[in-house]
Amino acid sequence: MLQDVSIVQQIGVAVLAVATVVWAIGLVRMMRKDRFGDRFEGRFDAEAWGQAPSLRALPAQQGPPRTETVELTADERAAFAVLVRQFGEGRP
Repeated sequence: MLQDVSIVQQIGVAVLAVATVVWAIGLVRMMRKDRFGDRFEGRFDAEAWGQAPSLRALPAQQGPPRTETVELTADERAAFAVLVRQFGEGRP
């Protein structure tokens, strides 16, 4: 099976495999540095594991949006009532 694959293709697969491993190691190190900051020294730190990582790219949540109300005129309320009745008639 390997005799059908050229040496260039085999080298390409090996290079991609090495690049994937290097990328994964770099990603793990970057995530640890971001999560633990300067406190990570290659040992388990229970206090650091208890902290949730912050997403600095997203703004802080301000809570639920406030409720908005709109005053309707008598004609608008009547038109809305007709619309509700029309939708209600289409359902069994």
